[in-house]
Amino acid sequence: MLNGPISMCPAILTDSLEEVPTCGRDSSGHVPSLISNHFSILRRLLISRKVEMNSPIEILKLLDKTNCKECGYPTCLAFASAVFQGQKPLAECPHLERDVIEGFGGVPQKPAGVKPQKPATVEPNLDEPVEKLKQKVRTIDLSSAAEKVGAKFANDKLTIKVCGKDFSVDSEGNFYSEIHIHSWITLPFLNYIIEGAGKPVIGKWVSFRELKNGMDWHRFFTHKCEKPLKKVADTYTDLFEDMLHIFNGKKVENHYQSDVSLVLHPLPRVPILICYWKPEDGLDSNLNIFFDSTATDNLNIESIYSLGTGLVTMFEKIALGHGHKT
Repeated sequence: MLNGPISMCPAILTDSLEEVPTCGRDSSGHVPSLISNHFSILRRLLISRKVEMNSPIEILKLLDKTNCKECGYPTCLAFASAVFQGQKPLAECPHLERDVIEGFGGVPQKPAGVKPQKPATVEPNLDEPVEKLKQKVRTIDLSSAAEKVGAKFANDKLTIKVCGKDFSVDSEGNFYSEIHIHSWITLPFLNYIIEGAGKPVIGKWVSFRELKNGMDWHRFFTHKCEKPLKKVADTYTDLFEDMLHIFNGKKVENHYQSDVSLVLHPLPRVPILICYWKPEDGLDSNLNIFFDSTATDNLNIESIYSLGTGLVTMFEKIALGHGHKT
């Protein structure tokens, strides 16, 4: 028997393909065939709407998210990331119907040609602080700034990879981005271009409080960044590394004997090292975030704090989208 009537299951009332909640599962935690049929219809709806596979999350929406491992990957999110990166064809998911596979051709859809980019808009509450920084951008030589901060300059645009995605600004201060323009990246991005010294990363990892002016902010950072991210890792352990990879995280040797050690690059010369220790032998889990000791030469401490908390918010949203409460 179902734990609740089908009509009360939010996933069935909408076209969302997020993980089926408790109300839609049987006593063994499995999704009944009736609900599976609903999801089959909804997947066809996605095809009819021509949803493009332009991110691992969009690919994940097509999957049943049972983490069956039959594709050779430990989780559906890991498989979706592999498909997006071109490492695996979509057809290798044994639970996808033929029309879904044929509808997407088994590979991420990309535009046939390069389309002109339109300037992106920022959040309304950012208008004033962003406008002040944009005025400064108009006074600097973006070509010289690009070389200094590890960016590219072409067609009057300075482009930086933000966790693997292009984020650009032109000489008039207009933004062009593959990601949503959030405050957590917009202000640090501009400050990085305007104030960054361009000091190379030296590979010496330090805690947030060891950074210049870090002591003034470290309690906030611990409360708003490290603790919430640890909670995500604790409740979402199987997919934690997969989520890091979505943000273009790179595995490194296990620092400080941690179980997970990955480096993210929210900005080219402001890398972030995330170390997670799983609970073991009665010891609680732990998570710490480290920065290159040169970080505050390239970005002020307020912007570094903003980057950290912004990334955590993105992790939390992905976790919640998978049906896990954080």
